[in-house]
Amino acid sequence: MQETNCPINDKLKQRKRQVNQINMASLRWNFCFLVLYAFLLTHSHGRRCLPEKHVALFVFGDSLFDAGNNNYINVTAESKANFEPYGMTTFKYPNGRFSDGRIAPDYIAEYAKLPYIAPYLHPGYHLFVNGANFASAGASALGETHQGSAIHLKAQLGYFKNLARLFRRKLGDAGARKLLKRAVYLISIGANDYPGSSMSNSSGPSPSSQEYVDMVIGNLTFVLRGIYEQGGRKFAFPSVPPTLSLPISRAGTVANKDDKIREKVAELIKLHDKTLSRVLQELERQLRGFRYSKATLFTFLSERINSPSKYGFKEGEIACCGTGPYRGLWSCGGKRPVKEYEVCGNPREYVFFDSAHPSEKTHQQLAELMWSGPPNLIGPYNLKALFEL
Repeated sequence: MQETNCPINDKLKQRKRQVNQINMASLRWNFCFLVLYAFLLTHSHGRRCLPEKHVALFVFGDSLFDAGNNNYINVTAESKANFEPYGMTTFKYPNGRFSDGRIAPDYIAEYAKLPYIAPYLHPGYHLFVNGANFASAGASALGETHQGSAIHLKAQLGYFKNLARLFRRKLGDAGARKLLKRAVYLISIGANDYPGSSMSNSSGPSPSSQEYVDMVIGNLTFVLRGIYEQGGRKFAFPSVPPTLSLPISRAGTVANKDDKIREKVAELIKLHDKTLSRVLQELERQLRGFRYSKATLFTFLSERINSPSKYGFKEGEIACCGTGPYRGLWSCGGKRPVKEYEVCGNPREYVFFDSAHPSEKTHQQLAELMWSGPPNLIGPYNLKALFEL
C-alpha cells in the first residue's frame, strides 16, 4: 500500500531533525569547551585558582625518597633503579624507586589525598601544584660526597626556587605564596654524608666529629632557610638510618673488620640526630610560623632488623635482592659492577629489598609512623597534624 503524504508528519520530522541538530551542536560545543578549558589549565600563562584547602607535598633528599630523578641525569647504573626487579610488587615495572614498589612519600601523598608526587626532572610532567619530588639517589648535604653522581641538596633547592618562580607566574604572587606556605616539605638527608672515610678525604687537618656534623647540619639549615624564604613553613624529617646495620654494611664488615671506622660512623650518626634536634628547635624559635616533624628512623629500622616477626616480617638482616653475605653486595638487577644476584620470592617478608634500601612494606610502615605515629617516635607534630595546620 502506498503511503500518503501528511503535512503534519512532515513538520514533525523536520522539527525532530532540527532538535537533533541543535543537540549535536550543543554536545560538540560542550566538548570543545571542556577541551579548551583543560588546555587553558594546562598551558595557559594566565592566573589559576586552587582549592581553598589545597596542601601540596614537596620532597627532597636521597635514595630513600628518590622517585626517579636519577633516571634523567648522566649517572651510572650504580645510582639508578630503572631496571628489574625494582618496582616488581606494585607498579610491575621499574621506575627509578629503590624499592620493590612504593616508597614512603607515595603513601604519605595517598594519606593526604594527593596523587603520587612526580619527579621534578620527568620530561613529560609540568604541573606541580600538588608538589614535586627533587630527591636524588646518592644525594648528600655536603656536595663533596658523591660528587657528580647525584643532585645534592643545594642543587635541589635551586630546582625548587625555579619552581617557585613558575608558581608566581602561573598563580600570581598571592596564589604562589599561599600554595608554598600551606605545603609540607619532606626531607631525607644525611645517610650519604657519613661514610667511614669521608672525614679524611679533604686536604688539611681532619675536622672533629662535632665540626663535621656541624658542616652537614649547616648545609641542611641553609636549605631550610632557603625554602622558608620562598614561603615554606612546615617541614618533616626522618632521622639518619642505622647505616651500620644495613645489609651492605654487614657484608662489608664480613670482608673488612675495622672497628674504628664503625665506631666513628656510629658516633657521627648519634651526633647528627642530637644536633638536628637542637637546630630545629632553634629555627622554630627564630622563624615565625616554622613547624617541624622529626621521626626516629634509626629506632624504627633497628627494631625491625632486630625483631622482624614483631612487625610482620620473616627476615630483618638479609636483603631480598642481592648476592654475597646478607645479600649485601650492591648487585640487585645485575646492571652494576657485580652482575650476579638473587631475588627472594616475597619481598613483603623482608625489611630490606636491596642491600641498602627498605622494601615497600617497610616504607608503608615508615609512612604510617610519620603520618600518625606516637610522640615518643615522632614530634613535635606528626605529618597529619602538619597537613591540617
